Parts: sequence; C-alpha cells; structure tokens
Amino acid sequence: MEQNLLDKVAIVTGAGQGIGKGVALRLANAGAQVIIAEYNSETAEATSAEILALGRRSLAYQIDLSKVEQIQPMVDRVVSEFGRIDILVNNAGRVQTKFMLDLTPEDWDRVVDTNQRGTFFCLQMVAKQMIAQIPEEIRNSDRAPHSFGKIVNFASISGRSGRPYSTHYSAAKAGVISITKSAALALARYNINVNAVAPGVAPTPMWEQIDNERGKLFGTKPGEAFREFVEKNIPLKRASSIEDLAGAVAFLCSSDADYITGQCINVDGGIEMD
Repeated sequence: MEQNLLDKVAIVTGAGQGIGKGVALRLANAGAQVIIAEYNSETAEATSAEILALGRRSLAYQIDLSKVEQIQPMVDRVVSEFGRIDILVNNAGRVQTKFMLDLTPEDWDRVVDTNQRGTFFCLQMVAKQMIAQIPEEIRNSDRAPHSFGKIVNFASISGRSGRPYSTHYSAAKAGVISITKSAALALARYNINVNAVAPGVAPTPMWEQIDNERGKLFGTKPGEAFREFVEKNIPLKRASSIEDLAGAVAFLCSSDADYITGQCINVDGGIEMD
C-alpha cells in the first residue's frame, strides 16, 4: 500500500471496533501515527496494539465524546506526545431504533450528544490546534498555499432523508452534513479541508444493533432486516465492506483530495445519488 500519509498524526474517534477500527488501520498502513479515541478502553488498547505491530506509533485514549469537557485534554495530550495533529476522523456514533412518537428527551439527548454535539466540538478544538500549527505569516495571510489539515466527519445516508424509526439519529447526521459545510467555509482560508462520508449498510456492531432492535419491533429474525434492506434498496446488491469506507476516508485524508472540501460522499452502493 502506498504510504501517502507517512508520519501524519491522525485522531480517529470510535476506533475500537467496526468502521473506526478499519479506518485507523487503513491510515496506519498508509504511514500515519494514529490515536484511538474510544469510550471502551479495552477495544481502544486492542486497536492501538495492532497499529503498533505495523511499526507505527499509536495511543489508546479513553474518552466519552458526549462529554465536551473531555475533548480539550485529549487534544493537549496528543500534541504533548506527538507534537501536532494533521488528521481528524470523527467516526464515533450512537444509534437507536425507536418510533418517532415514542422518543423521549433522554433518547434524543443520548443520540444527538454523541453524533452531533461531540462531532462538532471535537472538530472545533482540533481545528484550533491545526490553525495554531500554521506558520504565523501564513496564518495571518488571506489564503494558505496548501492543505494544513484534513478533517473527515462520519455522516450517514440517514441524514439525507427521513427515518421514522430513528428520527433523532437521522436529525443528528443531517446536522453533521451541515456542520461539515459550515466548517469547510470557516476553515478554507487556512486550507484545512473538511469533508464527510455517508455510509449506507455495513456489517458492523452498529448494524447488528439496528437489526436486533428492528427484530424486536417487527418480529423479524436475526439478519432478516439487514438482508431485506440490501435486497430492496442497494443497486449494487451488496452491503459495503469496512474497507470500502476506510478507502474513501483515506482518500479524503490524502493530498489527492487537497481540492475537495465541504463535500459529503455517499459510500452506499447507490442508495442515495445526490
């Protein structure tokens, strides 16, 4: 694999398992040093160990991104140990399957605080660090001459259209798409690229949860809701692999994407085509 991210310092949130882990390993294989920002300390350590085995530096950092006060100490720790931050992948997320009319304020806050609020403030605090790393004469000019950072947020195709059984998740991910565009405009003068990836269906623990919750609501068997969605809704007739998603993120983090900002790329086999 081409090491086009050699020695870049990357933070990947929610990288203890699933898509986040796949992204972290892909960035490490491309040469990056990767910080695993994860709620579950055991899975964070496991992913970090795999990256160390590849010969890259890594740090497992336990954090609950719904608690904004925990974010700046993480940024400070990363800068203290690695010297800088070049890449942020906002992958951490939470989902719940529940009919719109049954949602409680607690349900709403639990999902939105991680998926939207945590994403925004992690982006904000890392972006401030990225700006601080830019030489002063460039930072104070009208336009930086090349990219000084890459930020990739995880949205979802649920943020592209309504979801009666995950309204709060859909709203949060629509917010992530909007945040991505606003941040791309705000950070353009510093040539910090901000983009998003919108997954569709992938064989991850999150989709297992969705499948189980839909089974309880509709009486479907394990895996049935997953297969039905794939067969009815995906033109390419398969779920995405974690590698499909990690590849899109790695591209957006590379110099090949220096002229791409403010975009949300659907990696969904053709479910959404806007």
